[in-house]
Order: sequence, then C-alpha cells, then structure tokens
Amino acid sequence: MKITNQELQQQLKLLRLPQPDSHKGQNGKLLIIGGSQLFHAASRWSLDIASQFVDMVFYASVPSNNQLILKAKQNFWNGIVVAREDVDNYAQEADCILIGPGMERHDTNPDFDHQSSQFYLDNPPNKEEWQKDTQKITNYLLAKFSEKKWVIDAGALQMLNPQLITSNCILTPHKNELKTLAQKLNLNTNNGEELNTDSLILEMSQLLNQATILLKGQIDTIAYQNKLYQIEGGNAGMTKGGTGDVLAGLLAGLYTTNEILPSTIVASYINKASGDWLYKKVGPFYNASALVDTIPAVLWQQLT
Repeated sequence: MKITNQELQQQLKLLRLPQPDSHKGQNGKLLIIGGSQLFHAASRWSLDIASQFVDMVFYASVPSNNQLILKAKQNFWNGIVVAREDVDNYAQEADCILIGPGMERHDTNPDFDHQSSQFYLDNPPNKEEWQKDTQKITNYLLAKFSEKKWVIDAGALQMLNPQLITSNCILTPHKNELKTLAQKLNLNTNNGEELNTDSLILEMSQLLNQATILLKGQIDTIAYQNKLYQIEGGNAGMTKGGTGDVLAGLLAGLYTTNEILPSTIVASYINKASGDWLYKKVGPFYNASALVDTIPAVLWQQLT
C-alpha cells in the first residue's frame, strides 16, 4: 500500500528523540563496517549521515579508508575509527550494525556458502581476510552477533548466507541485488523477464525469517511482517552514486534507537523528500554530500 501523509505522521510520532536529560551513549551506538580499496567514499557517506543521529559511531574500514576518516576527524568527533580485525569488541557494544556500503563484490568461495553458524564461528577471518573478504567477514559477524539489529547493504547483500538472516535484519537491495538474493533462495526470477517484485519480496521476507526488505527504486517498496508499504518521491538527481549509501546510513542511524517499521518508512521517505527539496533549489544538479547536508533539516521540519 502507498504510504499516505497521515500514516507517515503516525510513524514519525513513533520515533524516539533524544531527551534533554540524556547523556552520551544513551542515544545509540552504531557500528559501520564498509569501504574498500576500490570504493573509498561509499561508507563515508553512510558515516556522515549516521553520526548526526546517534551518540557514537564505530567505523571500521580498510586501512586506507580509516586514514582518510582520521584526516577528516574535525568533522567526526562523535566516533571511533577501528581496525577491521578489532570489530568484535565494538560489535558487542553497538546497538546496531550497518555492513556493506562500499565493500567489494567478489567471487564467492563455495566452501563458505550455506554453512552453519558454527562453521563461520570456527573459521573467523584472518588479518588479511578482514581487509578484503566480504563473504567471510559478513557471514562470520552475522553468525556471531545474530541477536543484534542489522542493516545489510550493497556488497554484503551479495555475499551473505541467507540462513543467517533473522527478523532483526533490514536488507536494502536494488533490483539487481534482489535478483541475486532471490537466486540464493532458489526462487524463480523469470529468466530476466520483468519481476513481480511485490510478491517476490514478500516471499523472500518469509524465507528470511521475516526479515524486513527495503527495495530501492523510483518507488521504494518495504516488506515487513507480510505487508507491503510503498514510498513515492525522488527525482533524477538521486541516480548519482552514493545516494543509496546515504539511505543505508540514515536507516541504520534511526534503527539504532527505534523499531524496524518507523525506522524504515521514515528513512525511505526522508531520503526521497530531501532529494525533492534539493531539486526545487538546483534541479538534478546535486550529489550525495548535498543530500547528507539536507536530510537533518527536512526530517526536523517533519517532526516539528
């Protein structure tokens, strides 16, 4: 069903806002695992927006990306840059984990596909694998921290073992990533013909232990507990690289302290509404960084 303005307002009212008497740490801790030698900026966009919504962000990328963030530390006071091989300690402390923005897709190792949780726990990534093996990193962490809130995006989506997904997970595919995931679940993808995505994501959500799926597109479609929610909006400016990474960071930032449905609906709507606000000012001539700068004001406008 299409989200009406009345329904949006109901979801906005469910958001937990920082209280005047709260102190550091009470408004959420988020771990972001992303980036690669190839994709430097993607996880930075997720980081920039998420750090405006939670008290603390732990950021774990490859060494070159970590250095870039450290150099930009003046814009990232509320966070800690950590080595990938040290994420276990920070994952335990985090309320939510975002994995995938900017992580490389690579050929999967069949020995690490469709294994049990115990298999991944018994075969953790070594120091070299922590820097580049998206498949091993993703499945090890999903197995070890299954009780955590998860937002799974981009590279991690294509490397995960579906058996490790729980109802605490939000998956954020675009249409091609949806097909890849459907094939892992042995679902019919019509041999390249147009998919009935509504029925497909409902079925996928059921097979993934009632995980929430946010399918990104001209109209975002959310599958949550056997129901569909559709969010319209956006424009040609949002085809640029990085806008999906912004959405992932916004979603994770909200989900850190809120329930799944309001976090997902509000993140989708505000991401699109921010793009539309920019379009009124500059047409399609804006980028992901401009979207990051616009989102807090657009959300606050809706909340007040």
